[in-house]
Amino acid sequence: MAFDPEQQPSSSVSGEVGKSSGEIHAEREPLIKDNHHTPENYSVVSAIFPFLFPALGGLLYGYEIGATSCATISIQSPSLSGVSWYDLSSLDVGLVTSGSLYGALFGSIVAFTIADVIGRRKELILAAFAFLVGALVTTLAPVYPVLIIGRLTYGVGVGLAMHAAPMYIAETAPSQIRGQLVSLKEFFIVLGMVGGYGIGSLTVNVLSGWRYMYATSVPLAVIMGIGMWWLPASPRWLLLRVIQGKGNVESQKEAAVKSLCRLRGPAFADAAAEQVNEILDELSAVGEDKEATFGELFQGKCKKALVIGGGLVLFQQITGQPSVLYYAPSILQTAGFSAAGDATRVSILLGLLKLIMTGVAVVVIDRLGRRPLLLSGVGGMVISLFLLGSYYIFFSASPVVAVVALLLYVGCYQLSFGPIGWLMISEIFPLKLRGRGLSIAVLVNFGANALVTFAFSPLKELLGAGILFFAFGVICVLSLLFIFFIVPETKGLTLEEIEAKCL
Repeated sequence: MAFDPEQQPSSSVSGEVGKSSGEIHAEREPLIKDNHHTPENYSVVSAIFPFLFPALGGLLYGYEIGATSCATISIQSPSLSGVSWYDLSSLDVGLVTSGSLYGALFGSIVAFTIADVIGRRKELILAAFAFLVGALVTTLAPVYPVLIIGRLTYGVGVGLAMHAAPMYIAETAPSQIRGQLVSLKEFFIVLGMVGGYGIGSLTVNVLSGWRYMYATSVPLAVIMGIGMWWLPASPRWLLLRVIQGKGNVESQKEAAVKSLCRLRGPAFADAAAEQVNEILDELSAVGEDKEATFGELFQGKCKKALVIGGGLVLFQQITGQPSVLYYAPSILQTAGFSAAGDATRVSILLGLLKLIMTGVAVVVIDRLGRRPLLLSGVGGMVISLFLLGSYYIFFSASPVVAVVALLLYVGCYQLSFGPIGWLMISEIFPLKLRGRGLSIAVLVNFGANALVTFAFSPLKELLGAGILFFAFGVICVLSLLFIFFIVPETKGLTLEEIEAKCL
């Protein structure tokens, strides 16, 4: 009979587990003595699928952003929408655009309660199911309320995927390439955005084109679900269940060994059992054998991790990215770019720039480290935001200033906050609270996104674009100070070493 490594045995063996946990404390020296650990052996081929299938969640998230920007044009067309309810108010269009955001907020709350119970793998399977149902309901929606239900359901998948994917990738990736793989998920988000813009531009002038835009995500959701069903559970999550007395020791250790063998390749088989014991030792040494409580989220190591992770994703949103991209078409149009008259083409142009700069970040992140990229990237964002503010107040006759500032901002964001924010929150939380801690960070991310999105228009009317960009620049300076004084370097460390040394 097939063994599901995430199916927990009965609690009758809890005494054996408690004994095992005690023996780890009593007889083992903590392995985390310095930062120079033996590099993990792994097969590059074996590392592809444990990254690829979770990263499809990021691709589906990005695709939804790009496709919706075109779908709102198609669905309001009297001749091409294919529906009788095309005459939507600005509020109706806003709900179409932001419906997935509200669903993502709800998904983040759901993730808080279930993540550490069902595991990362099953959470991603659940996310794929929400993506599939949401896409189908949206595609086939006969009336406007059903369309919104589909958008909300799809958003739940976004919230679950953006919570579980970074954790699964971080917990299963070899430490030498963990930064690259988690950052590559951001690359997939941007790739999805470009794909959404591209599909949208091809179908925006087709009858009921918005249905085709949303239907394109259906096969991707199916592939993600099947792939996650095939992949093993996170070995670190399995071992956390072992030392907390929530599973049969031998069966869970055996499942963790099998998981590591599949994740690292056949050549790793002889060393898998030894690494499982090392991970158990390290988890026990940093106190993971104790049951987590809600109060621990705001105490000790987890409190510091929450400040770092929550701060990064908060600054990721409130430093003005949605607002800068909102102004992109008008900035390019002012500069005389012919493509500026077509919002879709402008979006593709910026999406390609984001894609290229994210690729650069992926290549260098495990060589240069997280802090250097954050400090240099956010420093560039400060310069670009002050340039944009100066353009709208002092240099409106020199549109080249705005174009340079826009491109500088997009490029620097994708070198820093774009990929590294998601990477850091997947690394820094203690394992026993990683699910809940990361769900709070994701909730902060989507909540701040919603705040910036809805506050932008009234603030623009009240302050003007120039003052608003200067304000974003000041916030960016504060984020630079936050990174310099608070955010640690995690390059090359195992997750257990990060917990022991950085927190």
